[in-house]
Amino acid sequence: EHVTVGGMDLRTTESGIGPSDHSAFYMVDVPAIHFFTGTHEDYHKPGDDAEKLNYVGMLEVARFIESLVTDLSDNGKLAFTKTKEDTAATPRFTVTLGVVPDYMYDGKGMRIDGITEGKPASQAGLKPGDVVVRMGQVEVNDMMGYMKALSLFRKGQTTTVVVLRGGEEVESEVTF
Repeated sequence: EHVTVGGMDLRTTESGIGPSDHSAFYMVDVPAIHFFTGTHEDYHKPGDDAEKLNYVGMLEVARFIESLVTDLSDNGKLAFTKTKEDTAATPRFTVTLGVVPDYMYDGKGMRIDGITEGKPASQAGLKPGDVVVRMGQVEVNDMMGYMKALSLFRKGQTTTVVVLRGGEEVESEVTF
């Protein structure tokens, strides 16, 4: 669900599990919220330097968090609430596609925000903006589906990955 607050576009989910540190708090029954300003080409790579940080976005998020904490501090201790995906453990995987997911994408599939050169996605011709909708026989409906699909493959295996590119389905052979 999308909510706009103070000019910020917030995306809410019903899961306490996700690709960041907040999951560790959720897993031990501590209320947690994850804030994220988006990715860039070098996100989580050696070239992810200070000049690439979204300082304006961080300031907006910090101001929102300050307001949220101030409002919540008058309500006593926060209650922990289990979420819909409480029983679904985050899948473990041993291979990588070599992509930076677009964590802000909320359509069907997993949209690629960045590609790491020399990794399976780049070798298969996948591009930023492609939306992964199937890996092998597994439908990819969202980030969790992508992680579940990835967990089924081992190093050296080859599979077909289907992406949406410009509204068209494109198939690529990927070797992990």
